[in-house]
Amino acid sequence: MRHLLEVDDLTPAELSRVLDLAVEPAPPQVLDGRGMALLFEKPSARTRNSMEMAVVQLGGHPMYIQASEVGLDTRESVEDVTNTLACFHGAIGARVFAHSTVERMAALDLVPVVNMLSDAAHPLQALADVLTMRQLLGTLEGRSVTYVGDGNNVFRSLALAAGMLGMEVRFTGPPGYRPTEVDTDRLAAAGVVVAGFERPEEAVAGTDIVYTDVWTSMGQEEESTRRLSDFEGYQVDERLLAAAGDQVHFLHCLPAHRGEEVTSGAVDGAASRVWQQAENRMHAARGLLAWLLGEAASDGISA
Repeated sequence: MRHLLEVDDLTPAELSRVLDLAVEPAPPQVLDGRGMALLFEKPSARTRNSMEMAVVQLGGHPMYIQASEVGLDTRESVEDVTNTLACFHGAIGARVFAHSTVERMAALDLVPVVNMLSDAAHPLQALADVLTMRQLLGTLEGRSVTYVGDGNNVFRSLALAAGMLGMEVRFTGPPGYRPTEVDTDRLAAAGVVVAGFERPEEAVAGTDIVYTDVWTSMGQEEESTRRLSDFEGYQVDERLLAAAGDQVHFLHCLPAHRGEEVTSGAVDGAASRVWQQAENRMHAARGLLAWLLGEAASDGISA
């Protein structure tokens, strides 16, 4: 049985196939007559809406579940909740704080488990990102994406997906927020090398894509003041996009904290593709589920 906890749970060929299925005009009804449990410890506008619509488009019934309804490891163990949900649903999606939660769910191997976000990874976002870049650039081999800001879960998944498809991955961010040795080792295992830059202007020069995310994620609110200071000089604004060149496209996983990591001029400007990227959350999720519950299941592959 296959699960998606991080992008490198897929091979490059499987990743490309998921992207192909994402744009299939007649998606296979792999969830016909079945439900998918969508468990949220963290709220999200894009994740909930994109996943619910993807499930519907595949013939299924999405079931939104708040963490307070099940009480992971308080009212019931993660394992007992997973066993219960697997009685009713063909797959489980979980948006959680700790990555170990989705690992424990998947370890039971009852139904496919999809990581809808954890502190370590955001693979669904990365699928939407590379789908968007493929629409904008065509083949991704030899093209470049530059990430500006915090080397967080969004960056890790993006770097894996982009690098696995042959893109040059660049990173620029302040000390203390750069990819760790653990990050670079995992990326290297997938054949991905990240080029680091001290100054954003150098990092974006000639790049095809400039990408950023919030400086303070959910659960880090107490660090907000320090982070605003630490990230000074790493804002994506019209000046930085101009330094990249006329060819550049701007992406942001959203929500955007306008005036912090990005200006309104960048989000709403001519280079911005953030709404195309947001819509692709639905298409990418549909492609993944079509593969995970269809082709991967029928192949009898075990992971």
